[in-house]
Order: sequence, then C-alpha cells, then structure tokens
Amino acid sequence: MTADNATEGNARIEVLISDMNGRLRGKQIPISAEKKVWSDAVRLPTSTQSLDIWGDDNDDITGLSLTIGDPDGTCVADQRTLADMPWAPAGSKQVLATMHELDGSPSFQDPRAILSAVVDRYKTLGLTPVIATELEFYLLAGDWRDRGVPSPPPALTYQGEPNGFQLYDMDAVDLLDDYLETLRAYARAQGLPADATTAEFGPGQFEVNLLHRPDALAAADDCIMLKRVAEQAARKHGLKSTCMAKPYTDHAGSGLHVHASIIDAQGRNVLDAAGSEPKRLKSICAGLLQTLQDAQLIFAPHANSYRRFQPGSFAPVDLTWGFGHRGTAVRIPEKDGPGARIEHRVAGADANPYLMLAAILGGMLLGLENDLDPGEETTPAYVPADAPKLTHDFLTAVERFRASAFIADIFGERYQKLYGETKHKEALSHLRTVSDFDYRAYLPRL
Repeated sequence: MTADNATEGNARIEVLISDMNGRLRGKQIPISAEKKVWSDAVRLPTSTQSLDIWGDDNDDITGLSLTIGDPDGTCVADQRTLADMPWAPAGSKQVLATMHELDGSPSFQDPRAILSAVVDRYKTLGLTPVIATELEFYLLAGDWRDRGVPSPPPALTYQGEPNGFQLYDMDAVDLLDDYLETLRAYARAQGLPADATTAEFGPGQFEVNLLHRPDALAAADDCIMLKRVAEQAARKHGLKSTCMAKPYTDHAGSGLHVHASIIDAQGRNVLDAAGSEPKRLKSICAGLLQTLQDAQLIFAPHANSYRRFQPGSFAPVDLTWGFGHRGTAVRIPEKDGPGARIEHRVAGADANPYLMLAAILGGMLLGLENDLDPGEETTPAYVPADAPKLTHDFLTAVERFRASAFIADIFGERYQKLYGETKHKEALSHLRTVSDFDYRAYLPRL
C-alpha cells in the first residue's frame, strides 16, 4: 500500500450539528460507511444540543438528559452543505445536519431547525430574506495554553508588545499572508462565498466578509463553517483563532455584523424606497430596535460578551438607527435600488449564527407586519438623548430573554426555557467567581 493509498484509507466524513453556543458537535464516520449518513442512520443523544459552554447537559435544571433516558435523535444531513475538508486525510468530507426526533420531527433544540421555521414564515408571505455576514476574529500566538492568556502572533509584535492599531493596515495582512492564504484556500475548497479580508483594529484581528445569499439558512451555514475554517487554518500555522467577543482588555472586541434585505417572488427588493420616503425600511428598523433588549442574550450569549458594550466603541449601546451611521445599532447603508438593506451591528463574533439570524429575522418580521416608528434618526449632528439602551449585565439580559413574549414566539417556549435556564446558570457561575481583578484591586487594600 502506498502512502497516498494509506491516507485515502483514513478518509472520513464528519456529520456536524450545532449546539446552542454554536459549537460543532458530531461524529466521524469512515468514508466507506458514508451511506449511513444519507440513510439518516447517524444518531446522537438529543441532549447534545442542550450542552452549556462547559459541555454539561445540566439535566438537573433541564430534565432533557438522563431524567428521560437521554434519548437518541437522528442527524439528518443537508446534502447542500457537503464539502471537502482540506485539512484532513485526502477524500475527507464534512456535512452539516439538523437533529430530528425519532418520529421524524425536527428537534425543538436544533438551531438550524429554529432558523428554518422563521424562514418558513417569510415563505408564507411570498418573501425571501437575503443575508450576508461579516465575521471578525482574532489570530493568537500558539502558546496561549501555556501562557493562560492570549497574545498576538509574533509577527505583529515588537519586543513582545503589539505594534499598535492595525485598521486596514496592509503590513499586518502581508505579515500573516501565509495564514490568510490558507484560510482563503480552505474557504474555496468548501465553497464558501468569502469576499474581502481586512485587518481590523486589534493586533491580529481580521474580518472576512461573506457574500449575500438569498437563503438565510445557507448564510448561517457559511458563517459557522467560516469559523471552523479560520481555526483549522490557524492550527496549520501553529496559531490559534478565537471568536471570543473580547479577548483583550485594551483592544477592540469582535463583532458579527449582518446585512439583510428581502425579495419577493419576482426577485424585487421589497425594501427599495425608489427615491421616496423609506417607510418600510424604517418600520423594519423599529421592529429590530423594539426586540433588541429581549434578544440581546442571543447576540451576546456569554459573560465575556458584555465587555464589548462600552461607551465610545463601535459596539452599540444605544438602541438607535441611522443612514450610513456606524455608531448605531441598526444602520441603513442603502435605501434605494437593489442594494437597499439594513445592517445589524449588535452581535458579537461569539453568537450562534443560526440563533442570531432567527432573532434578526424575527425583529424584521415584526416591522414588516406592522407600521412601526423607529424614532428620531441618529446623525453626526444629532444623537437621541433618551434612546433605550442595551444592558452591560449578563444576568439582566438573561431575565429579559426569559420574560419575553417575542422570544417565545420566535424560538418557542420550550427553547426559551432551555436556553434561558442554561444561560442563567452561566451568569450565576460568573457572578460567583472571584477574578484576578478582585485580587489585584481589593486584596492588597481591604
């Protein structure tokens, strides 16, 4: 047997599902047994999708694991997402799947199924959301496990310190071109519609834009696969990528911006104001603003997420909107023509793409089906002084989520309870943990 044949003999297909935190979980199956994937014979416990950030199934608070026998579900693979894995043995593939109950119904816990249900509501109106995402992430030095803290890749430091802000800095791009070319090659191999790559503010921070898709589920699939591609490319170069919302105290957080429009059955952009007053766009902005506080836990799902929301940062705190204004929560880049759309600027890079888009499309749907007023426009000369605000507090976001009728409508009461209780536990764990800040600030003085 040749070395190449030996490699091919190790080829596999990975069946992947998303948990609530957007972490991919699943099974590796020999490529010789691939037919199992397409006959819906791959099973996992349905509780796999109720795991918290530590991987605990929290049966004591959810009752979805051993309490009911930890039942299996079926991983129904989506043929459209089948892609090569260029980092794995030759011939290896991956496919995204949706968890179904054994009776054939989609699991209420599955993020892909939740988003699909929201998209179906648009279909009943003869409408199709068109979505593009912009993912920011940090590239870190490979010794992060030994150091216990992140640090920039050595190529971007001088005497161990960052060289400074790197926004749109082509030197930063050039210095890490080997990594970025691997990322682009992996994205091409997986059919991801990756477009521009730019250096962002923080040392080692980059943004990759994905092109618009007239398919919200495919756009979410692209985004979650891009996160994996970024990490696999980093491993090849002895580095680490992270979508942690705020890995550094003194540097910018990472966001996940969403551009969204809507087309009708004839392919026309229903948000196109055609040179007149953009009433529909404004109503959609209002729907998004009215639901942002309730859905903040989806856009900022972890304790670290709330460190992004700082006054004067590009992570919005005020619930405002504006034309072309990047300081707002909801921005309108274009109001006329086929490019008319909104930009949702709240979510962090740590958000689950499926749940994020479900919440955004739910807010847009509220604006579509009602005539809503977003309030005064934010301009360079005017910022509304009394605009409602997002919270800086993880536990407050949890409580808003748990009490929301909007969340129950979009995500279902069972998922609202599961997600809310799991995040409540995470929030309490954060509050109870004595941090390094406590020791540095208080131990020497109190």
